[in-house]
Amino acid sequence: MKIFVRFSVFVALSLCLPDLAIAQSGLITGKVTDADQNLSLPGATLKLSGGNRYTISNDQGNFEFLNVPVGTYTVSVTYLGYKTGTVEVTVAAGRAVNTLIKMEDGVIVASEVVIMGDRLRGQAKALNQQKNNSNITNIVSADQMGRFPDANIGDAIKRVPGVTMQNDQGEARDIIIRGLAPELNSVSLNGDRIPSAEGDNRRIQMDLIPSDMIQTIEVNKTLTPDMDADAIGGSVNLITRAAPNGLRLSGTLSSGYNPIREKALYTGSFVAGNRFADGRLGVVLSGSYNDNNYGSDDVEAKWKEEDGKVFLEEQEIRHYFVQRIRRSVALASDFKIDDRNRLSFNGMYNWRDDRENRYRLRFTDIEPDGDGYTGTVERETKGGIDNSRNKSGRLEDQRVKNLSFKGEHLISSALDLDWTLSYSDARELRPNERYIMFDAEDQVIGLDLGNPERPFASSATTLSDFGLNEITENRNFTKERETGAKINMRVPFSIVDGQKGRLRFGGRLRLKNKERQNNFFEYSPLGSNEDVFDNFGQLPSRNFSGSNFQPGGQYVAGPLIHADYLGGLDLSNSSLFEQEDKPKEYAAGNYDARETITAGYLRWDQDFNTRLSMILGARLEHTSLRYTGNVVEDEEDVVGQVTNKNSYLNVMPSATLKYNASENLIFRLAATTSIARPNYFDLVPYFDNRIGDEELLIGNESLKAAYAWNFDFMVENYFRSVGLVSGGAFYKNIQDFIYRFRDGSYTAEKFAADFPEQGNPIPAGKEFSLIQPRNGESVNIYGFEVAIQRQLDFLPGFWRGFGVYANYTFTRSSTDGIFNEDGEERTGVKFPGTSPNLFNFSLSYETKRFSSRLSANYADSYVFELGGDNFEDSYYDSQFFLDANASYKITSKLRLFGEANNLTNQPLRFYQGIKSRTMQAEFYRPRYNFGVKVDL
Repeated sequence: MKIFVRFSVFVALSLCLPDLAIAQSGLITGKVTDADQNLSLPGATLKLSGGNRYTISNDQGNFEFLNVPVGTYTVSVTYLGYKTGTVEVTVAAGRAVNTLIKMEDGVIVASEVVIMGDRLRGQAKALNQQKNNSNITNIVSADQMGRFPDANIGDAIKRVPGVTMQNDQGEARDIIIRGLAPELNSVSLNGDRIPSAEGDNRRIQMDLIPSDMIQTIEVNKTLTPDMDADAIGGSVNLITRAAPNGLRLSGTLSSGYNPIREKALYTGSFVAGNRFADGRLGVVLSGSYNDNNYGSDDVEAKWKEEDGKVFLEEQEIRHYFVQRIRRSVALASDFKIDDRNRLSFNGMYNWRDDRENRYRLRFTDIEPDGDGYTGTVERETKGGIDNSRNKSGRLEDQRVKNLSFKGEHLISSALDLDWTLSYSDARELRPNERYIMFDAEDQVIGLDLGNPERPFASSATTLSDFGLNEITENRNFTKERETGAKINMRVPFSIVDGQKGRLRFGGRLRLKNKERQNNFFEYSPLGSNEDVFDNFGQLPSRNFSGSNFQPGGQYVAGPLIHADYLGGLDLSNSSLFEQEDKPKEYAAGNYDARETITAGYLRWDQDFNTRLSMILGARLEHTSLRYTGNVVEDEEDVVGQVTNKNSYLNVMPSATLKYNASENLIFRLAATTSIARPNYFDLVPYFDNRIGDEELLIGNESLKAAYAWNFDFMVENYFRSVGLVSGGAFYKNIQDFIYRFRDGSYTAEKFAADFPEQGNPIPAGKEFSLIQPRNGESVNIYGFEVAIQRQLDFLPGFWRGFGVYANYTFTRSSTDGIFNEDGEERTGVKFPGTSPNLFNFSLSYETKRFSSRLSANYADSYVFELGGDNFEDSYYDSQFFLDANASYKITSKLRLFGEANNLTNQPLRFYQGIKSRTMQAEFYRPRYNFGVKVDL
């Protein structure tokens, strides 16, 4: 906080300084738009005649020239896919001159003017921003997203080079950039951080935000000093729609079909915006609604090695029934006070209801018994109370809100300033979540392991063998809040005569608070009600025969308690059920975390000539922590709370070089530093003694933030006819990376020696598994990526309508400082999340009325989570998705479209140790959607 206060005083003093140059110079401000559609053009290059003075238009197409000497100038504007635009302006001392520049589309290919269609316009916006950004980025515009059949932002981002996604129920959720896990990346909305709704990590749920609510996706592969530093893999900035330059009304309605559960899906969205008060006030309101009723077929297994024998320790057959309803609304406005001052507001609210029923047959605690196996068979149903919200399903209610208020001010001809105040929160509520389970112990289990990719467990149990194990209900609640403030200033500063130079400096404050408050109760039937549950076969059930079950018809779950019956149980009636609190299920997981981040930076941009430019600077981030967690003994007893405080300062220098070999051939070189803070829950000083499961889970308040040096090289060649071919390499060295340590041979004596502050809470003579997050020593990640986007407009006739979009990323990693349960350092371990090969390819075809695209996405297998040794390591298997979409313009305002996703019926698959040893195989089947779009 002291750093921020001191910086604020410095800012106030700076603003009080007289403008020494005001008598000899002035300002040029304005906006660049599309002459045909009146849309703002971000990323345009504007140059002043008479020297190397230039600037780039921002996300809203606005631009400014500072400290311009008095005189008359020609402003020329270049933009891929558009003709060069020019306008003449006269600068007066101490005055700001404002101008509007309208660009005409059309590029010359083989002496013929090619008029751009909708897809090329979107691609032009993205490539112009990517070309003119000072760091290495990938940009995807809304028009490009609309050409892919992607319902949420996660599915759209997976098209970017070097990006893959971890899926949940067939939708992209958690982002991996260049082999770095989701916790090592950051996600922002209009430059302000999005909080996480999940309880134990910093991951942002990308499937929460519909793709039609975002105008531009900006994936930053390298950072500059003015950007938040906690993004080792990269940072994703989602930019919402800005107020239009005139009246805009558009809407989309569609419906589709999910074969996996033979259900329909419904989607609708709208955009309404206009300018008022003689164009000074702009407002845009947008909304989206998506109701997706589907599910998945899933088989899971856990493998064990004992006395040289490999067998299944556990197998599950799961049927999921899922309904996801996404609602999103956003409001953006800007107000131009005068040519020097502008205010803007952005707000977005996302609300997702995820209702789920899971029916599960489980074979567990399987052990060798002579020539066969014995174990326990469980039949479990997951659902929720039958009310208007849960509807007998497990309801996961996630809501994320982002609000920001921003000011942009040209203080003088030599100083501009912008500031932002922001607030965001995310919460996840799971109310009245219910489970009912029946089991049969000491049963003979048959194992068919002839094909380990399709392992099969079975048992000859009858329904009369099953008795009630438990009926439970829980409420989970997590909330994260962040209040932020930042200020940035820019002044001219050049050490080379006649060349552009700028000093930028600023400060940032982030106040974060995260809490998790769960509970868990078990219910036992009383009196005559107890007899109701004595006969499993007489209770209302749902039978699963294995017919059309995607993993294979041999996996027969049989009868399982119907979710409607579970939802209708009157558990609050004390004459029917006895309620018992179960702290072992939640107490160790509840915590309160507070984090304060203050930052300051200095950034120097310097052009050495018309081709070579540099960014040099450093960022300081101070982190202050306060975490409170519970100490739980004997699984049941909360014996107290422990609070831990910590603080640290990170200094992060960076340097970036950009060389324009020609107008469209660009070389980039960057050396940057970044950090990744530990997950919230990993830092909580909790202790969870799970005697029944023979596990000891313990927090680690001594965890350090990972620190990385990043080196990047990129070559980009842009085509005037709107296209790109690029290639580059990257290397990252990460110190103090975090991994999950496992030791399966922890005794009471060993625990007492390593953790004396916890006393001796475990019984002697037994071995437990200790699980604790720890810092490794270092990891090295390196690789390269290549990409091409090109309309084949150099081909004759019909063929010139085709276009290609393709990229490939190669990644490798090596780690030091990961230890196994025997205290020995493991060798040859890959860093979790590092997919060796990533590939995207799409072939498009477009005419004035018709457009279509066939899109492929491939991600190689990678380590998902490290176990105690190679046998226990889990892997996220390779995935290949094939999607298709097409649209037809009936009129210039009306379009019909169709989409098909997951035509390959790609399952989510994990394997253990070796590729043939399946841990999970979850299938979703394809999904189809058809609709109409109106754009006025």
